[in-house]
Amino acid sequence: MTEELVIRMATILDAPKLLEIYAPYVRETAITFEYTVPTVQEFESRIAKILTRYPYLVAEKEGEILGYAYVSSFKERAAYDWAVETTIYINQNQRGSGVGKRLYLKLEEIVKRQNIINMNACIAYPNPGSIAFHEHLGYKTVAHFTKCGYKLDRWYDMIWMEKILEEHPEKPKEFIPINKLFIE
Repeated sequence: MTEELVIRMATILDAPKLLEIYAPYVRETAITFEYTVPTVQEFESRIAKILTRYPYLVAEKEGEILGYAYVSSFKERAAYDWAVETTIYINQNQRGSGVGKRLYLKLEEIVKRQNIINMNACIAYPNPGSIAFHEHLGYKTVAHFTKCGYKLDRWYDMIWMEKILEEHPEKPKEFIPINKLFIE
């Protein structure tokens, strides 16, 4: 019997495996504009920081982590509490397998419970795979910035794609941090 895909909240103990997934994107692509692969300790710190307010999910099957996704502050000021930036990285041999879609749909389910309305994805351009993935999930391109990132000996544009999860009410419900959502 084949084990099902499990999506669960990440812990700092996942940092080494998540970093294994992330490192090739740093070294070989412009999908992230980070130049240097972070240390495990830095990755642990990043996970811990995200988990103070937002979901940080991993997808695993038969004990192997296949990918991860999380949301973070769109901007730090309180007026932006209802908007987040999305991030997703999938083990390169799992791309196109549906793992990314499952992670994003679970993220949406959780952030709706946090009263988040706008999900925003910042994507290096060109990146037809990521753009198609986001479009398939209902994201629309809302901004295009010209040659704002330089990596791997070339300039990259940046686009922002956005998905609105529900109508914007006259007065939004209070944002609920992830630790309050699951603890209380």
